[in-house]
Amino acid sequence: MKANTGNLVQSKWLKTKLLLRSNAVRPFIPDTRKFSRRNLEQMIHSYGMIYVKPERGTYGNGVIRAERGEHKGFTYQYEETVRHFDTFEAFHKSLAKKTGKRSYLIQKGIHLLKHNRRRFDIRVMVQLSSKGVWEATGIIGRLGHPRKIVTNYHSGGRPMAIETLLSTHLTQHQLAHLTGELSLLGTRMAAHMQKTYPRIRQIGVDVGLDRSLTPWVIEVNMKPDPYIFNQLKDKSMYRKVMKYRRYWLEK
Repeated sequence: MKANTGNLVQSKWLKTKLLLRSNAVRPFIPDTRKFSRRNLEQMIHSYGMIYVKPERGTYGNGVIRAERGEHKGFTYQYEETVRHFDTFEAFHKSLAKKTGKRSYLIQKGIHLLKHNRRRFDIRVMVQLSSKGVWEATGIIGRLGHPRKIVTNYHSGGRPMAIETLLSTHLTQHQLAHLTGELSLLGTRMAAHMQKTYPRIRQIGVDVGLDRSLTPWVIEVNMKPDPYIFNQLKDKSMYRKVMKYRRYWLEK
């Protein structure tokens, strides 16, 4: 029987539920729930900051960052527009209108590390080798546009070497340890997903580091863009990523 990867490729909800079945991966998955009034109220009060994102979507399109004020009120940002609300009712009503009939998710907000006052996250490319072994073939940082909430290249984000982005946050020894940790997390995720979807050959894992340097899996992309690695000065990762990609395309 052929594995149907179509729904998994599109649905962030199915991917989240699948990853939560792994004991090794579960601790790195932020609380994620379906968009509803009840979940919105619970999560905005529990976490103070949340992301509201389409269940199906790419390039960071449709993602909303919402926050609760320290004393009162609520705000959310969509693209470069920020809106303020005095009451939860008005806040919910506006978000419900924004999401419309599309299926949306609410995710615990991660206060991402910053470089030059701009948020960044990390993309881990994980690919199946010709010997059938999962490998983390590339790790790259994505520096967000200064006025936007997402880091995607298509939304004005800038691919950068993680050594540059993390230079003020980590020592070289800590960076080496983190790289190993992210590689292990990525390969475990791929191997776990492969049990359900045996035809997958690569995944892109988007990881956010919070202020305590804890890695959080923001999203898993089943069709990761390999060309962002070509933006780096050092082309060695790009060459490896493309080599592995070509092997399976030619099979």
